[in-house]
Amino acid sequence: MPPLSSFSQKASSHFAAKPEQLLCGVVLLANIGAWVWAACLLGTSPLLLGTAGLAWVFGLRHGLDADHIVAIDTVTRKLMLSGRPASRVGLFFSLGHSSVVIAATLLLALLPVRGVLEQWHLIGGVLGTVVSGSFMGLTVIANIGMAAQQWRALKQHQKSPTLGTAGTVCSPVGWVVRPFFSLIGRAWHMYPLGFVFGLGFDTASEISLLGMTTLQAAQGVGVLGVLSLPLLFTSAMALVDTLDTVLMCRVYAWRGQAEGRRAVYNLGITLISLAAAAAVAVVELGPLIWGDGSLGAVSKSIDFISEHFSAVGGFILAVFLTVWAMARFLQTKVPS
Repeated sequence: MPPLSSFSQKASSHFAAKPEQLLCGVVLLANIGAWVWAACLLGTSPLLLGTAGLAWVFGLRHGLDADHIVAIDTVTRKLMLSGRPASRVGLFFSLGHSSVVIAATLLLALLPVRGVLEQWHLIGGVLGTVVSGSFMGLTVIANIGMAAQQWRALKQHQKSPTLGTAGTVCSPVGWVVRPFFSLIGRAWHMYPLGFVFGLGFDTASEISLLGMTTLQAAQGVGVLGVLSLPLLFTSAMALVDTLDTVLMCRVYAWRGQAEGRRAVYNLGITLISLAAAAAVAVVELGPLIWGDGSLGAVSKSIDFISEHFSAVGGFILAVFLTVWAMARFLQTKVPS
């Protein structure tokens, strides 16, 4: 039987070679830990455990929101092209986002601040929406420059940039986006961005979670029991956003063997990113610019999409993965 030290060395070298697997394992353990916490504190009441289950499902759903998907995917690509680790982008974004929820939950459980939070929702909602929408707008501008660059390379049968970055976009586009995207040079820089994104409590998931927190606090559930709800929400959202990052690292890392196919693939990925960011920007900034309901059917369509943001985010991710899978299939099955 091999000594324990030998086994430990092999395990360490295995996970060192595959940090993405280690990261996913840690996040999964965090989910298990959150459930153990909830079971210990709320397990005597099936109703409270059901509420905990809802909080976890809300976290899964919120992690798929379209603005999460686009922001995480954009920064993941940017860091990969800078030669920097990108696998923790989604984790830091979700931790920043959920920090707002955890803070609000503690305030609701400890202090009579419900009215204050309702007022903050009006201010923070506008701030979070403006930051998120502006980020999407800059992503659109960057992707327009990338697409133009990659289209020219494709037409000239030259080697296309792997995916393009804000730093390689030709002026004047580069002048617009380079200062902003240069602020996000490490995965942990997504924490403050996620925090600002979450300031408004403007999604059904967050509003429902805070409502459940208020109800539990009113029923005399202790602070630790109440805290189990945002912890389940956070762990679930971190799981989804981490998996999204890991999957998109695979999508962006694909290069292929045939130069022509690689150029088409890169252009396709850029156009998908452009369309996704543009759609999210319109949904988020549209009501602020035009006013709620002022455009009739268009406003109703925007409201409908906003109410199903998680489905939109899932669709965006599915499109990326489908294009990646098709590219891999063509590489192995169809001669170039």
